[in-house]
Amino acid sequence: MTMDTSRNVNAVRDYLQSLQQRITDAIAALDGGSFLADAWRKAPGEPLQGSGLTKILEGGEVFERAGCGFSQVQGPRLPPSATQHRPELAGAPFEAMGVSLVFHPRNPYVPTVHMNVRMLAAKGPDGQEVCWFGGGMDLTPYYGFEEDAVHFHTVCRDALQPFGADKYPRFKAWCDEYFFLKHRNEQRGVGGIFFDDFSELGFDGSFAMLRAVGDAFLSAYLPIVERRKAMAYGERERNFQLYRRGRYVEFNLVWDRGTHFGLQSGGRTESILLSMPPLVSWAYQQQPEPGSPEAELYTRFLPRRDWIPS
Repeated sequence: MTMDTSRNVNAVRDYLQSLQQRITDAIAALDGGSFLADAWRKAPGEPLQGSGLTKILEGGEVFERAGCGFSQVQGPRLPPSATQHRPELAGAPFEAMGVSLVFHPRNPYVPTVHMNVRMLAAKGPDGQEVCWFGGGMDLTPYYGFEEDAVHFHTVCRDALQPFGADKYPRFKAWCDEYFFLKHRNEQRGVGGIFFDDFSELGFDGSFAMLRAVGDAFLSAYLPIVERRKAMAYGERERNFQLYRRGRYVEFNLVWDRGTHFGLQSGGRTESILLSMPPLVSWAYQQQPEPGSPEAELYTRFLPRRDWIPS
């Protein structure tokens, strides 16, 4: 797919910057805290050039850590993590931009959430510019609630519906496959939607789908936060939350292509790792008590399933 590079890149950048502002404004209003805004630019001479804005809220009433970053970078050659499905572009110069967020709540009954929307453009061997989109959102509860999972998946389905009835089931399955800890044989959470290397609707259609996903995020997540943020919890729930956060760290460092892309391409490490929780714990062979709410997470919520009633 060819593209009018400057016009399209500017349109995507403007949308992404607006999305970051809308989301962080809504989260700050819910939490009562404020985001630190850290604008950055890569130094001349580094292999990756570009700039971005990292926004982070720490120590809030609702969110222990909420990070939402925008970046726009250019590099001389695509890293391996970006070309495993496009070998003809190995080593091609590229431009990438996106918004990525991870919100770690304070209350263990509020799930962690991740969302990412991005575009990558590269120059193919024939000299033509090509671009593709990726992203999605997924929910990682510590204590499962059926209505929360159903709500999150329903919003995801409805956002994708205008772009074809196949998109939600396809991207839901892709999410389940992607956010899977192979070394644990375990899902990271209850999933959501995920897509990558996507350009099949043409630039305009693919970009419209990206916007629909980004615009649906607050509707998918905020009602869940409102339902759970005031629930009483104690040391037991907090300890389990910290233990399960360990799985989040393991996935992001071992399996996540976005983390690998950022680090392999010479991205800004502090911004790449904004997804890490502020506190986390590991325990040797910890097993939940049978029949407990902690055990229910493993038996009812982590196994792959269809969340929307047919």
